[in-house]
Amino acid sequence: MATGREWLAGARPRTLPASAAPVVAGTGVAWFASPAPPPFGDHFQVMAAVVAPLLCLVVGLAFQIGGNLANDYSDGVRGTDAHRVGPARLVGSGAAAPRAVKRAAWLTFGTGCLAGLIAAGLALAAEPAGRRWLVFGVFVVAGVACVLAAWFYTGGRHPYGYAGLGEVFVFIFFGLVATVGTTYLVAPRTVPWVPAIVMGAVTGCFAMAILVANNLRDLATDQAAGKITLAVRLGDAGARRLYVALIAAAAGGLVVTAGLTTWVALAGLVGFALLVTPVARVVRGATGRELIHVLARTGQSELVAVLFTGLGLGLGWCHG
Repeated sequence: MATGREWLAGARPRTLPASAAPVVAGTGVAWFASPAPPPFGDHFQVMAAVVAPLLCLVVGLAFQIGGNLANDYSDGVRGTDAHRVGPARLVGSGAAAPRAVKRAAWLTFGTGCLAGLIAAGLALAAEPAGRRWLVFGVFVVAGVACVLAAWFYTGGRHPYGYAGLGEVFVFIFFGLVATVGTTYLVAPRTVPWVPAIVMGAVTGCFAMAILVANNLRDLATDQAAGKITLAVRLGDAGARRLYVALIAAAAGGLVVTAGLTTWVALAGLVGFALLVTPVARVVRGATGRELIHVLARTGQSELVAVLFTGLGLGLGWCHG
């Protein structure tokens, strides 16, 4: 039976900034667009501005952890994780039974879905009665799509993660869907669509960079196991160039966001200072366990960048 520490490792805490950052980014953009900052708005605005971000955070973390456990289960039963460079997995190492990991994944998904339904229900109060069921349906479809995307990354007969499409789905769900969805749920009356989409692209690029670093680390073992990730398709040199390009694109997106909102949001570029060493390691050809540091630091950089961007948006609102 797996210990608590092993279950915590199975949740892959190094990847969790990728699910928290879009919530922070979407909340910052939403607060900037609000006519009055919390807690000075009306009752509904206070509810949306304070409760919705917390619910969105539960959704993001639950879907991320559920996806990590689903990935652990699917790769474990396929034998992909039998020989790993990175941390041992629950199923692959034999620490936990496949059935237990699968059950934990679906229970975690269920927690995220419940929090998402509550958040969507709160936001519907701002919609005209005739549109409420339509909007609610959109969120239900989005939630189901998120769960299916998490499960079929390595699950099912034809997992898209084995076909080099993981980064595309990560950009969509951990970037655009999570950030824009959070923005709507926090400020349904005044959704700033363009800045939200741009920040969604920023968080999406970061999430892709995290996955590229992960797959670059596992390139040799994935290739041997028949897991054709994007890193395997691009090759070692191509994956390294992609990582650097994604970091540059994320920085460019923050500049665009500042231009659309307030230049104080450029404070988010502080987060990129954490990437000096990781980028240098990737460029010079770091392999194996060295890339574990790159993966963790990329997630930390994303979270710091969006936190400072949110702070800049708040200061920009106050002085706007």
